[in-house]
Amino acid sequence: MKTDVVSPEKIITAETAVSDPDQFQTAEVFTIVGAHFTHDTYSAFLAPLLPLIQERLATNYALTGSLAIFSQMPSLLNPFIGYLADKISLRYFIILAPGITATLFSSLGLAPNYLVLALLLLAAGISIAAFHAPAPAMIARVSGNRVGKGMSIFMAGGELGRTLGPIVAVAGVSWFGLEGIWRLAFVGWAVSAILYYRLRNISARPQAVAQANLAAIWPDVRRVFGVIIWLVGARVFLQVSLTTYLPIFVKDALGLSLWLSAASLTILEAAGVVGALFTGTLSDRLGRNRMLLILLTASPILYLMFLYGPAWTAVPLLIALGLTAISPQPVMLALVQDSFTKHRALANGIYLAVSFLVRAVGIWVVGMLADKIGLQNAYLWSGLLAFLSIPAVFFLPGKSGNL
Repeated sequence: MKTDVVSPEKIITAETAVSDPDQFQTAEVFTIVGAHFTHDTYSAFLAPLLPLIQERLATNYALTGSLAIFSQMPSLLNPFIGYLADKISLRYFIILAPGITATLFSSLGLAPNYLVLALLLLAAGISIAAFHAPAPAMIARVSGNRVGKGMSIFMAGGELGRTLGPIVAVAGVSWFGLEGIWRLAFVGWAVSAILYYRLRNISARPQAVAQANLAAIWPDVRRVFGVIIWLVGARVFLQVSLTTYLPIFVKDALGLSLWLSAASLTILEAAGVVGALFTGTLSDRLGRNRMLLILLTASPILYLMFLYGPAWTAVPLLIALGLTAISPQPVMLALVQDSFTKHRALANGIYLAVSFLVRAVGIWVVGMLADKIGLQNAYLWSGLLAFLSIPAVFFLPGKSGNL
């Protein structure tokens, strides 16, 4: 009887290669999207719980909002994780992250003081970084020549998780109390088990690993990311006002209940699902820069209308803001992937580090402004500063860049 012997080279190829590098691998894409959905459902627990945490710890706006910074601090690791992901497959980071993130965010109610809460969020941030640095590179790999579509679906999965997260968190509090929401963590580990079965043979590396060292691409990194810092930095205050501080704004400035404050975030994020689903796909046709120009122009106008418009317009404007203000991310990710096709995970890690660090500064600044001049005035300045992001679009590389 003849026995076929499989060479090590063929084993490596079977594990790491996509059947057709230009083909959109639907099953693999939606498996990774499911991981993103579950992961971000749990990472969205913090914002809707902030009013309860603020009341429990008796902290001001800056200290309360700064809790989100601790979960962003490990973003400093993203370039390093991305560099590793360009060299070796980090699929197990993607597989384990939903379970670990679920455990840590579900344990927030057990923290007895601010320090323990900060340490929990710091550990959760490491898990978040371990997932988000290699996952978009894996999506780009299995999306073939439709990276914009893949990124849109990937980001829509995350937005859907952030839509469901506030409702799950508040429902958990109503069922078990703040201290009892640790019971919700089991779903994350069930998903990690499914991911192991589905992704254990899928690589998180780009299709072709570049031989150039970091010094060789540094000039391109400075050129592209200098503009990205400008763009992200100008709009970050609007972004954090609409996400981190929205439940507090609805509860304190509008005097509504915890359920309604969570519902406002859910409405925003639900619209963000639709926005994320379509913006990346549309950018494949319209171009990344043109799509960004539309989104960055519309969002601050809608934001100021939300801030000063009549009460009956609040829900429609939250929907419009979800479609515009929180949906540029898939376009930005696709632009980064287009610009650094040979260093996708590294470039993605740098982008996430930049955006998360800028976001941390934005959270702190908006919180300090709210303590000094009031939350309403802090929201006003956040909207006005967002207009400064529009000129940055004209300095971004085109869609076909191949640095």
